[in-house]
Amino acid sequence: MLNNLDGDFCVTEEEIVQSNKRALFGPFIKTSLLAKEKGVSDQKEKKGEVVFKLFGIIPIKKMIVTMLDDDDYYLGGSLIGLSINADGAIVVDKEKDSLAKGVKDGDIITEIDGEKIESLNDIPKMLENAGSDVELSLLRGNKIVRSKVGTYYDGERLKLGLWVKDDIAGVGTLSFVNTKKLNYGALGHAIMETEGKNIVPVSNGKIYSCELIGINKGKKNAPGELRCVFSEKDKSKGNIDSNTKFGIKGQINDLDGLVDENKTAKLGGRLSVKPGKAKIISSVSGINEEYDIEIIKANYQKSANDKSIVFRVKDKRLINLTGGIVQGMSGSPIIQDGKIVGVVTHVFNSDATKGYGVYVDWML
Repeated sequence: MLNNLDGDFCVTEEEIVQSNKRALFGPFIKTSLLAKEKGVSDQKEKKGEVVFKLFGIIPIKKMIVTMLDDDDYYLGGSLIGLSINADGAIVVDKEKDSLAKGVKDGDIITEIDGEKIESLNDIPKMLENAGSDVELSLLRGNKIVRSKVGTYYDGERLKLGLWVKDDIAGVGTLSFVNTKKLNYGALGHAIMETEGKNIVPVSNGKIYSCELIGINKGKKNAPGELRCVFSEKDKSKGNIDSNTKFGIKGQINDLDGLVDENKTAKLGGRLSVKPGKAKIISSVSGINEEYDIEIIKANYQKSANDKSIVFRVKDKRLINLTGGIVQGMSGSPIIQDGKIVGVVTHVFNSDATKGYGVYVDWML
């Protein structure tokens, strides 16, 4: 396990003490933590140096880690509607006269002839003085590729012959909200453009209250889903500032209906996660409730991955209601020993009662 740890994890002093009591790294290895701050002005980041010692005497490994803050966090679990404006133009189809042979559905056009696309309205302006072909910068499989494509004149203006959009909507679950700063994390995995398998770059976005109108229960080889509705005409509850491999982040401007302000918890790093009893929080019943799960495996990953935790739903109420884990529950916080240690990310296709979660470390 020690070989699978790298410097990309979060920790508290309490977790180091507990890891020694549990002999987490073996009976002969003790760990100690030296905390310090790095940075200037108000942008200081708390760092720590973890030292692994054989017999508590001989240093065998040192690692720099991030110190978890001591802030309280509101527990998530509420369903939220998501509306994102992409940083670029998402290709959804081609016109029959299109000369853009090297462009695929799902590609995200980020630049035309080196000029960045801010919105769909930029494209006609960029093509006004274009020649017979242009160079497109395309986000494909989260990598930039470049393609020369031909333009054509439709009698009014030059065109690429592509149908594009720059907005995406969906639903998910709020994970946690910092009680002081009101910044939040949600989903636990990226919002993807499925055709091109891209993490959608965010220009801006908003989250909204979401109403659950039905549940398709999960079954073997048939993942279920939560059926929800929300309206972008309603007042937004917060902003979406980034869309990462481990979920969305932003700032909440209205807590009403999203959290119970009387229920808070600390964050826990992956050293505190262990096989055994835990809970998830979800609003699939119409209100935020805790449901019993069992953590089967806690992976000590060498690289960041959104399948950190393997768990099984043990709560009969949740199984009767949803069949287990269904689409829309991504982001439901995982609680163990009173701390938020991760969030739900995926369901097993072969067994709806089993799911994956991501460590809070990676979300931070």
